[in-house]
This record gives sequence, C-alpha cells and structure tokens, in this order.
Amino acid sequence: MLEETRPDPDALAAALAAEGRASLRIFLGAAPGVGKTWAMLAAARQRASEGVDVVIGVVETHGRAETAAQIGDLPILPPRRIPYRGQTLEEFDLAGALERRPQLILIDELAHTNVPGSTHAKRWEDVAELLEAGVPVWATLNVQHLESLNDDVARITGVRVTETLPDQVLELAAEIELIDITPSELRKRLTEGKIYRPETARRALGAFFREGNLTALREIALRRAAQHVDADVQDYMRLNAIKGPWPAGERVLALIGADASAEAVVRRAKQLADALRAPWIALHVERPKDGMGGVLRSQQPKTLAARLGAEVETRAGREVVAIALELAAQRNVTQIVLGRPRPRNLLQLGRRFWGRGSLAEQLLRQGADFNLHIVPSSTHRTPRRTLISLPRAPLPWLAAAGMIAAVVVVGEALRDWVDHEALGMVFLAAVMAVAALHGLAIGLFAAALGFVCWNFFFIPPLYQLTIADPRDVIALLVFGIVAASSGVLAGRVRAEALAAQGRIEGLRRIGLFSRRLGEPATEDELMVEIVQQAAALAPAAAVLTEAQSGLMVRAMRPAGTEALDEGSLAAARWALTRQEEAGASTATLPSAAWRFMPIRTSRGVVGVLGVRPPADGPFAVPTLQAVAALADQAAVALERVRLAGEAARGEALLETQALRTALLNSLSHDLRTPLTGIRGAAETLRASWDRLPEPTRQDLLASIEEDVGRMTRFLANIMDLTRLEGGDIAPRIVTVGLGPLIDAVIARVPEALHMGVSLPEGVAVIADPVLLEQALTNIVENAVKYSPVGAGITLRVTEDRGMVDIALADEGIGISGDDLPHVFDSFYRAKRGDRVAPGTGLGLAIARGFVQAMGGRISAKSPRLDLARDGLPGAIITISLPAAGRPADNPSAGPETAS
Repeated sequence: MLEETRPDPDALAAALAAEGRASLRIFLGAAPGVGKTWAMLAAARQRASEGVDVVIGVVETHGRAETAAQIGDLPILPPRRIPYRGQTLEEFDLAGALERRPQLILIDELAHTNVPGSTHAKRWEDVAELLEAGVPVWATLNVQHLESLNDDVARITGVRVTETLPDQVLELAAEIELIDITPSELRKRLTEGKIYRPETARRALGAFFREGNLTALREIALRRAAQHVDADVQDYMRLNAIKGPWPAGERVLALIGADASAEAVVRRAKQLADALRAPWIALHVERPKDGMGGVLRSQQPKTLAARLGAEVETRAGREVVAIALELAAQRNVTQIVLGRPRPRNLLQLGRRFWGRGSLAEQLLRQGADFNLHIVPSSTHRTPRRTLISLPRAPLPWLAAAGMIAAVVVVGEALRDWVDHEALGMVFLAAVMAVAALHGLAIGLFAAALGFVCWNFFFIPPLYQLTIADPRDVIALLVFGIVAASSGVLAGRVRAEALAAQGRIEGLRRIGLFSRRLGEPATEDELMVEIVQQAAALAPAAAVLTEAQSGLMVRAMRPAGTEALDEGSLAAARWALTRQEEAGASTATLPSAAWRFMPIRTSRGVVGVLGVRPPADGPFAVPTLQAVAALADQAAVALERVRLAGEAARGEALLETQALRTALLNSLSHDLRTPLTGIRGAAETLRASWDRLPEPTRQDLLASIEEDVGRMTRFLANIMDLTRLEGGDIAPRIVTVGLGPLIDAVIARVPEALHMGVSLPEGVAVIADPVLLEQALTNIVENAVKYSPVGAGITLRVTEDRGMVDIALADEGIGISGDDLPHVFDSFYRAKRGDRVAPGTGLGLAIARGFVQAMGGRISAKSPRLDLARDGLPGAIITISLPAAGRPADNPSAGPETAS
C-alpha cells in the first residue's frame, strides 16, 4: 500500500530542480497590443508598494502613452550600449542585472534577438541565466513567437514570424498569466491609435489584425495557457501521490490490441479527442502470449495513431488492465476507448467464472473512475488465434519423447535403488526442461507422456494403466497437475524470454541500420545502402521513388534481379499513395510478387521499400519487423541527406552571391579607376597637345601605359582565377633554377628592386616555371602594397629534407589574427582600421592555386617574431616545393596559416 501512495520519483526530481532556480512568471498574449506590458508593470508596482525590490531590466513602450505612464517610479536598469554597423544600439545589461540582484526584475519581449556582441544571442537565454542565478523574473510573450507554432501562425496570418523561442522556455514558467481581450476590442484600440501610428494601424487592420486572425490566435493562446495549467495539475498529482483522474480536463486513452479492431479503436479515439478538443494517448501492451506476430500486427495501428496525432506508448507485461489503469491514473485520463470483446468460448467463460472476464468487463469493475467507450467489432473478422501454437517440425516432439524415454530407461536401471515416488520428481524435471526448450505445447505433451509412462512402468501394478494403491492415485493426480502447471510456467518463461530477445534483436538491428545508413553522403549512395541492407533480410530488395513519369526504381539488389511486374508496381503505387503496406501477404494486392512498405518522413511519403518473399513461403515475423525498422531508419537517413543537401546548396548560393558581389565591386573599382585616369590623360593630350611641354606629354603617356598595364593585370588575374576554378591549369613540371626566376620577378615589380635575396648556390625546384614566376610575383606585389615606402623586404630560400622553402618576409602592417585564416581566399582584402586595402583580393588566391597545382604548399605567418614589438608586425609568406632530384616528404596540397 505504501508503494501505491508514494510520490512519483520523476516529479520529486523535477520539484527539486525547480527549487534550485528562481521563479519565472510569463504574461502571455495572443497579439501585440493586448496589454501584456501594461499588466506586468501594474502588478510590479503593486509588489513594489509591498516593499519588494523591483527593477525594470528592459521595457519596450513602443510610444504608447498608457504603457509609459505605468512605469511610474520603478527604477530602470541602465542599458548596455553595443556598437553595431556604424551605430550604437541599446540592449539589456545582463552583467548589470546579475550585479544588482534585485528581488524581481521585469524583462519585456522574451523572444527578442540580441544585437551581435551581446552575452547571449536571444533574450530568453539572458532570462535563463538570471533564473539559474536566483533572480526572479517577470516577462512578456506573444503566443506567435513559440517555435512549434511558427508554421501555423504563418498559415493563419500570412506573416512569417522571424523571432521565435523554443517551447521549453514556456515550461520554465512557474506561472502563466493570460492577458486576454476580445478581437473587436483589440481592433478598436488599434483604430484609436493606442497600439501603432495611424498609417501603420490602417495597414495592420487589413493584414495581421484581421478579426479572423485574432480569433484564431486567441484560441491558440487560450489552449497553450490551458495546457500549462493541465501540466501543473498533473505535476501536483504526481508529487502528492494523488490517484487520478481529476476532472480538470479531458484526455483520451486508446487501447490498441493485436486484432483487426485496433485501427477502428484508433479512429474512434481520434474522433472523440477532436470532439472533446483533448489530447489523446494510444497504448499497446506487448504480452508474451501474443508472440512476435502480435508485435507485428500492432505496428500498423500504432503507426496510424502517430500519424493522427496521438502520443503512442508501448509497454510490456501480462496484465493489460493493470497497466492501462496505471497509465490512465498517471496521465489524468478521463476517457478510455477499447474494442468490443469477441464472442465467448469455453475458456472465456471459465475466466469469467473465476472473476477475470474480458478486458472490457475487467475495466468496468476496476476502472470506475473512467468513462469507457467500446467500439463495435469490425466486419472483417480476425482469424481466431488457437489457444496453443503447435510446432510443425517433428524434432521438438521427438526430443520430448526421447527425454521421457531416457527417464524411463534410467528408472528401469535404478528400480532396485530408487522408489517410484522419487522417479515422479525426475519426470517433473524432464517436463520443465522440455517446456523451457520447446515451449508450452511440447511441455504439455511431455507432461501427458510422462504421466502415462510413470503410471505404466513404475506404479504398481506394473505395465498396466491401473493403480492398486489409493495413495498412488493422489500422487498421480498431483503429478499431472504439477507437470501441466510446470509446463505452462516454463513455456511462459520461454515465451517472455523469446519476446525480450526479439526486442533486443530489434534494437540491435535499429542501431546497425542507423550506423550503416548514416555513412552515405548522397541520396544515390543512400539508396544503394538501403537495398543492400534489405537484401540481407530478403531474397531481393528495391527502393522506388516518385518521378514525373511515374514510379522510378532507384536501386535494386542483388544485381540481375528481374524487373518489377505490373502487379508489383501497382502494389508499390498503392503503398506510396495510401501510406500503408501493400503486396505479398498483405490485405491489399496479396497476389503481388513483392511486398512494399512506405518510407515516411516528416514531409510525407518519399518512396517505398520493396522486398520479395522467399520461394518456400511468406516472411517470418522477425524478418518483417526488421524490414519495417529498416524502412523507418531509411526515412530518417533520407531526410538527413536531403536536409544536408539543401543546406549545402544554400551555403553554396550564399558563397556564390558573395563572390559575385565581390567581383562586381572589384570590377567597378579596379576598372573604373584606371579608365578614369586614361580618359583624363587622353582628353588633356588631345585638347592641349601643342601647348604642353614635352616632359608633361611624356608623363601623361606614361600614366596611360601604367593604367593600361593595371587593367591588363586585373583581367589576367580574373582569367587565371577562372582557369583555376574550372580545373584548366595543367602544370608543365620541370626542374627550375631559382636564381634567374627571382631576377625575372624583381624585373616585373620595380618597387622590389631594393629587396634583399638570400639564395644558396645551385638550388632548384620541381615546378612549372611560368606558374611559379606568377605566384612569386603576386606575393612580392602583396608585400610591397602592405609595407611602407622603404621598408625592408627579404626573400630567403632554404632547403630541408627534400623540400625547398621560399620565404618572403616584409616589415609592413602584418596580418591580423582575424584575417590570417582568409588571406588566401578569393576577393578577400585585409582591413586597415575601418578601411579596406585597395586591390582585387585575387593575388594571394591565385598564388595558392598555382602552388597547389604544382603539388606544393603555401602558408602565411604574422606577426614576425624577429621584429621589435614597438614597430610594425610584418608578415612572412612561404612557398614550399619539392627540391629538384629528390622526392618530397608527403607534401600536402592545402594552405597553412600560423600566428
């Protein structure tokens, strides 16, 4: 009795966790303008008048005079000022609130997104930290900001809410106060200008604030508040060990069996839940006597219940009534739906005589606190399940007979030393062993055979089925009863062990499928993996998806399997459109050669998994369970791959847009600037050629040549980048001497004439001379661009373990830690304070591409450790290539950065 009345351990743990944090009270509204902030401030002023230390953390008045007036003399926490994109924005100061530690703090607009640079990304995360620190919080929230309602709100209002928060935040609230006004009153307030400015209000009245929208949002808010209250009631009942149900709200429980009426029960429970506007639960109890067949037959109604919105519970045990009533009491269920019992047979009449009766009769007796709904039997009769399943194979029968015969032989050999009563115990042990090994039917057969053999061979008169001593009659009757009971118990234990083993095997297969199906990265690879796993369970397997021309076979195993016939394709189409199994050994198109199962994702059915039964008969029940589990795992994996593909395409699109923007910006600057110079010089020469002195004319012509050269280099860079990204670079690898090549580079960059060079004699590399010259030219030009006039630039060549390092060190402005990982990216230009350096941002990217094409490495390092700390940091860019005549030590092809 104490066990029945003790509090629920989970409820106790939840209560202890709640005691460790401060309380949260949420003022919940259906739409902006219902008065959430006003109500919160009014209640806070009342608490302040009672001596509570109340502080306003953040309140958004939105220019509403009534709300601003309600602030009164409540102290306001100074906001935190955060610079963002050239302006300074104000945000809630979490650090200041934690330091101030008031007895109550007010936080408006719980779903608000904080400015980048804040402690947390969302305001509700600030509130969570305050609660953990022991600071009580009052906050406001509109129901449309809940994440789970985002799609529903968008369909109702036509407006997609971008600022959302997880539904779990609502569960943190100790109290929810619903601020409710009628839609007509809210629209009146909007018309009077109490919510928005007149021009904004006029637009809102015809859009978000339509009366139908407000009515629907109001109902959603009322339901969410009611759900929170219902959860509070259940927590209170579990914490205080109060036996349910309490008639605080309706909740429906559907009892799903392994018979044909299960789906009718599910549909009736759904109708009842909709009529009562109540949540509902579908419960299936796995009983050992139902076996694996019962588990499989219950799968379809459980899937149907989940699709119709039920919370599906599966539990294991023999006492269905006790399990159902326990769950109903725990979950505060008020309505129980079950199927009508079958017509009584002799066994059911006996159960009724002993006070058991049918499931409905037991619930009527024991569940007086619940309303019972009995669903009429389906017109399709379920095949009557035999009381005992008889094995068809002869081996179990022969094994049982052999064991009893062995006991008879041993008894005959020990007749002079062992009393016949003692031999009865040996027969009992043999019966229990047979039942444990081969099940109930064989155990009862062994009990009957042992009964006859003990009587015939060992009870006087011997070798007759008669009994001389009355005491032996009693012993024989007791033996028969005990042997039969032992066989039943041992068979039941075996059935439960097999059921548990089946569940463990199912979990093992699910884990295996999850691992194997988690490896493929593309949808085609996943389809192949799915059919390979299914082909390990069946003679042949296939996956079909919908295409414009109809169903398309995406993968089939083993290779050489015959194409699907029209009957199988019809079953596949049925499974795809009706979202239920079809084909061989099902109720739909059972004559088809294949059996198909729908692959369901959260977005609907995306395909079907087909398996061909073995030639010697239908699938075994465990095999069908494994295939069904594979179909479920395939749906999860397929959705993962498709979501990953969508994310990759979105990321690629963003990257493409960024590159396009960078290219357009570069074109507009790096072409327009030299064109402007060329045009100005040309116009000046044409208009004043005769009046200009010769040196001036030569300077203008030189400037034109310089600008043309600049444009030519820019276009050459664009072409080089295009060739790199298109894979059109084919290096001509030869032995390249570095001395002449470095001289050519310095000749191409006049500003580098003062550059120091340290080059050991005779050093050569394996590379393409044209690509290497261009790569070195680019990094030298980069060093000149980012170094002050006259600053030192040094090129040092070293050789080590088959690799030659060409390091260019400058004494310029260096590369910041933020820029260092991106210096080799296309169109990336490092910033100098608030300004971006001139150029296209292509030089180092092209250098990296050329070096990688030649099988080398390129890296950047900044600051230089050999320079004085009070000067410019400088930078070193190093190209590593294989030394001529010696193999490289596994050179990588990727860029490296270090700081």
